[in-house]
Amino acid sequence: MDLALVALAASLAVAPAERAPEPSLFDAGPRIAASRIRPAAVPGDTIIEYSDFYYQRLTVHRWASYTMLPLFVAQYVVGSKLYDGGSAEGNKDAHEMLAAATAGLFGINTVTGLWNLWDGRADPNERGRKLTHSVLMLLADAGFVATGILADGAEDGAAGGASTHRAVAIGSMALSTASWLIMTDLFRK
Repeated sequence: MDLALVALAASLAVAPAERAPEPSLFDAGPRIAASRIRPAAVPGDTIIEYSDFYYQRLTVHRWASYTMLPLFVAQYVVGSKLYDGGSAEGNKDAHEMLAAATAGLFGINTVTGLWNLWDGRADPNERGRKLTHSVLMLLADAGFVATGILADGAEDGAAGGASTHRAVAIGSMALSTASWLIMTDLFRK
């Protein structure tokens, strides 16, 4: 019995350099760890700090991105009906409404994403993945702008107008979906 107490006392009498670190924000659970400070693999003892506003923008960015795929599916279904000759006024209105929603979604996510990319520019963690995502989404943004410009030709019945509009729209949807997938846990190390 005395030997157990001696062993316990010896294990507690560890030099300060050998002691386990004091609990920090990283040990307080995912909410505090994700909303305060994130360690980065940078030289020395540098710690990258993110503001609460960074995490608020990140939350808006993520939640908005969850609407992207359902929005694309709805836009594809309505757009296909129009492409196949179902030019009922309700389809046109729905297609325009969904296009406006897509523009709003990409506007919000472009602003929040680029702002957070800028704020995190000193953080080397997952930099390649974040930059790849950003470049692909900016290309998709450009594709959606082109899709909107091509919409006039699609409505006027210009030769190849509807098929070009559709091809650019589907290409932009595919590009942004691939970019979205890059940011999921499937591609996280």
